[in-house]
Amino acid sequence: MPKIVDPEARRRDVVDALFRVVVRDGLQRASLRAVAGEAGLNIGSVRHYFAGQRELMEFVMRAMLDRVTRRLLCGVEEIGDLGAYARAERLRLVAGLLSELLPLDGRRRAEVVVFLEFTLAARTDPAFAEIARQTAVGTRRLLRRVLVRLDESGTLPHGRDLGVEVERLAALLDGLGQAAVVHPDVLGPARCEEVLVTHLEELAGGGR
Repeated sequence: MPKIVDPEARRRDVVDALFRVVVRDGLQRASLRAVAGEAGLNIGSVRHYFAGQRELMEFVMRAMLDRVTRRLLCGVEEIGDLGAYARAERLRLVAGLLSELLPLDGRRRAEVVVFLEFTLAARTDPAFAEIARQTAVGTRRLLRRVLVRLDESGTLPHGRDLGVEVERLAALLDGLGQAAVVHPDVLGPARCEEVLVTHLEELAGGGR
């Protein structure tokens, strides 16, 4: 009997293979042939699911964004009402949530590497520009949601401009992510977390 292949499982295998190729060799070397070899498939099998390299890359980027977004939104819901916690615990919970955007372990490092590769490609490739824009908008929407929660719980000093604080936090996370990926010997996971926590504590200075 012919082997029954689960299309979604096969797509996930290809996505995981592309992640590994991009992390190891960079986006420019992530050809369909390279991805197929990494996944242990022939190139025809990959083309059965993706018409070309660009379609594969767009699918992978959206799949990664969906995965990270779901994880973060679940984290926000699990935290619930921050007002139910003591101030120090509120900041700890928020730091733990936002650390999902930092390369603190193998999984998150791969996600940040892929994100950086696609963001760089979006600068000159219109096919990726819209995905990059949606990512920037979505990240800021999430950060605002988190900061609003902190503000409503009385953690932030009165009068903070949340629009400015969203951009400051986005810039901090982007900078830490890039530096930790490019110079892991200079900026390790522990220092990344320390910088994030320090920023949140200073942001909350004067709160209850």
